[in-house]
Amino acid sequence: MSEETHRESEAAFDDVDWHAMELEAVFERHDADPDGLSSEEAAARLETHGANQIEAEEGVSPLRIFLEQYTSVLIWLLIVAAAVMAFVGHTLDAGVILGIVVFITIFGFVQDYRAEQSIAALREMSTPDALARRDGTRTEIDARTVVPGDIVYVESGDIVPTDGRIVESSNLRVNESALTGESVGVSKSPGTVAADAALAERDNVVYKDTIVERGSATVLVVETGPETEIGRIATGLASAEERDTPFQAEMDSLGTLIGIGVVVVVGIIAVAELLIGDTAPLTVFLTAVGIAVSAVPEGLPAVVTLSLALGARRMAGKNALVRRLPIVEALGSVDVICTDKTGTLTEEEMTVQRLYANGERYDVTGTGYDVDGEFRRDDEPVDRERIAELLRCGMLCNNVEIGKRENRESDAIQREENGRSDAEGDRVFLGDPTEIALFVAARKAGFDRDELEETYPRIGEVDFTSERKRMTTLHRTPDGGTVAYMKGAPETVIERCDRELVDGEVTELTEERRGELHAKTEAFAEDALRVLGFAYLPDAPEEANESIEEGMVFLGLQGMLDPPRPEVPEAIEGCLAAGINVVMITGDNAVTARAIGEEIGLRSATVVTGPELEEMSDDELATRVEDVDIFARTAPEHKTRILKTLQAGGHTVAMTGDGVNDAPAVKNADVGVAMGIRGTDVTEQASDIVLLDDNFATIRDAVHEGRRIFDNVRKFVNYLLSGNGGEVTMIFTGSMMGFGLVITPIQILWINVVTDGIPALTIGVDPASEDVMERPPRPPGEGVITDRIVTSIVGIAIFMTVTILPLFYLHRDDIALAQTMVFTSFVVFEIVRIQAIRWRYDLGIFSNQWLVFAVVIALSLQLLVLYTPLGILFGVTPLGVEHWLQIGAAVSVFVVLMAAFVKVQDVYFEKY
Repeated sequence: MSEETHRESEAAFDDVDWHAMELEAVFERHDADPDGLSSEEAAARLETHGANQIEAEEGVSPLRIFLEQYTSVLIWLLIVAAAVMAFVGHTLDAGVILGIVVFITIFGFVQDYRAEQSIAALREMSTPDALARRDGTRTEIDARTVVPGDIVYVESGDIVPTDGRIVESSNLRVNESALTGESVGVSKSPGTVAADAALAERDNVVYKDTIVERGSATVLVVETGPETEIGRIATGLASAEERDTPFQAEMDSLGTLIGIGVVVVVGIIAVAELLIGDTAPLTVFLTAVGIAVSAVPEGLPAVVTLSLALGARRMAGKNALVRRLPIVEALGSVDVICTDKTGTLTEEEMTVQRLYANGERYDVTGTGYDVDGEFRRDDEPVDRERIAELLRCGMLCNNVEIGKRENRESDAIQREENGRSDAEGDRVFLGDPTEIALFVAARKAGFDRDELEETYPRIGEVDFTSERKRMTTLHRTPDGGTVAYMKGAPETVIERCDRELVDGEVTELTEERRGELHAKTEAFAEDALRVLGFAYLPDAPEEANESIEEGMVFLGLQGMLDPPRPEVPEAIEGCLAAGINVVMITGDNAVTARAIGEEIGLRSATVVTGPELEEMSDDELATRVEDVDIFARTAPEHKTRILKTLQAGGHTVAMTGDGVNDAPAVKNADVGVAMGIRGTDVTEQASDIVLLDDNFATIRDAVHEGRRIFDNVRKFVNYLLSGNGGEVTMIFTGSMMGFGLVITPIQILWINVVTDGIPALTIGVDPASEDVMERPPRPPGEGVITDRIVTSIVGIAIFMTVTILPLFYLHRDDIALAQTMVFTSFVVFEIVRIQAIRWRYDLGIFSNQWLVFAVVIALSLQLLVLYTPLGILFGVTPLGVEHWLQIGAAVSVFVVLMAAFVKVQDVYFEKY
């Protein structure tokens, strides 16, 4: 089928609100009926609509990763420099440069390839089989052949093969976390919902690749393949363009600028010497080569790559896996973090936090699925017997199972975070998160489910449904009688009670008391607690049906919440102090989102819902987005729209995501962050960074690391370019003054690669300055090389020329000695230059032991060149004590000039 035919076939279904239409109208629109399609009709529709599958993005091949290492302009400048050196017969110099190129490319390839290998392969998006009604009978078919108008059947454990309207259902609950990001299952049933209902609220529709947790349903297929909700997300992901970080663009621009500069300077010298002076053409050519070599910062690509790789490795040690090296630097400029709520800001483990029984409120300590905790009233421990019946009801009227967790690395991370032993970590609760919370609350009171079930064996159950909003179980009592336990929506439970258990006595449930219970329920809900009511019926009938759900005894309420991770408030505070705004984007309701926002310390806890967002124009959203830090009830497209609005406003945005719905926003973000534990492979493939612990605090740590790395990149760029600038300035000035070549190309290479390169590598591991997370993010347009860096490079180059060139002049009668003085002076000056650059960051000389070691190594290597036979290769002469004293005097003058220059810089840039 052609793409054009496919577009035409889908045109009739564009932007149809299937959830808002009457079911009969949906059948009519698809020319379908409850008996399903014939095989012939299904085949025709398959030809028209195409296969029910989503094309997965292919991974990056090793060859492509390797070739991408050669996209940098600086790499090609080095290759050209090596070719020029080989052409003029300097094969040793050419070999050294090519060796550097090989090192850089292999190092970058290994790092990028390992990152790709660390991400799990993209899983097949569609289920292989589906149960459909074809030719009037239930038939198992290839899920790829499902077409609009088909009738399909799903039951507990199935992966939904396509989007469809529910025709019939029985106790259906679906986990839509892959689509909405919310882990709590959603009850589904036939009916209609409002046209403007958020995706998470369309409870009459099931979606492709979601999982049936419980129950069964008959479904009318409305969309297939790329037209499903997940298919549209995948299409948006494919259309997202790969982005270069500002740092990548700046490095390429720097390479271009250096290349142009070399041509201009060489041209000036060639014209001056050949037309005006009397220098031999070969000497002019060698001078030009010397300038070209001195201008190219051979060590810069290696230092940048190594620094980013070391930063990436350090971040991996803090549970952040970097998939693209340049993104490490981009983290330092992030000024907005858009984050999910569930599992990132919260534990993703529903926890009972509050009880109401005996007319009293009780607080429950402990978080998540840890069974350690206690019950308190007015901060005083409470005897469990006060609340025993309420908790017993929660454990018996419950379908949670206890299983054993497969031993995985992510589980080890969670066990370590939660302080659990290995034995505890191996246990896993299987079932609805709400029921798990009730189960854990009863365990905190010492109840054992096996003992309870032995004492009160279950003999029947009236299932929960979305229409009934309650569940009741029937149990045999120790004396041979029966007792029924109910849990459900508080208003539903209260409606079926005429008595209440208070302090062990059964009392009448008056209308006034009912009003108080409803008020207490509302108070719990206003605190963003999910509230359930509980009741029991002693001496219940022997049969489990709705007749046992009348005239019950009310036991109380349990309020639960997915609590914030304990480390998140401090992480939020740290981000805000660093000038980084945090925006929560969740599919949860506004009340819960606001409560979590207030608890974790978001800026204003101002909430905008998905439907409200849809009513806003782009201009209105651009205004509101600056002040809103919570978006609730959002759909997949909302996340991308929020992202693009923030980016259009000049923000550098990090976006977190886990579900398939998050993938387009994650890929389009300046820094895309995927969740490693609960994230989907699609989102991980779209991301720049994968959080191995799904923890927001890890994002804060990553930003800290990004800022440290950027500072270090800025330091060694300043260091290397100021050295290269000094070399170019000195060669140019010496040439113009008729001195000839004041330093040879191989001596320049030695300085650039060894005596400058080794210390520059260790600058990459400089510690962070104390104020790294106290200053605001750098402006989006501010690159590595600022006006201050430029003036610093120019100033250092001029002062080095002014202080070192006289040494050449002093020994001009002995060219070898004069060149040796210049050569050695450059090496000695590196110590002063390094500390002058680091001083602005309040870093002492010994704050980086690797740097001290590198300087010692560089000086030792220089001494080997001067006083061993190696000197023959470099054309140097051993220096005497008087020569070292002259170099020391030049260094002293340079220090004085630099001290004065830095003060002038401070005054000027503080003013302007």
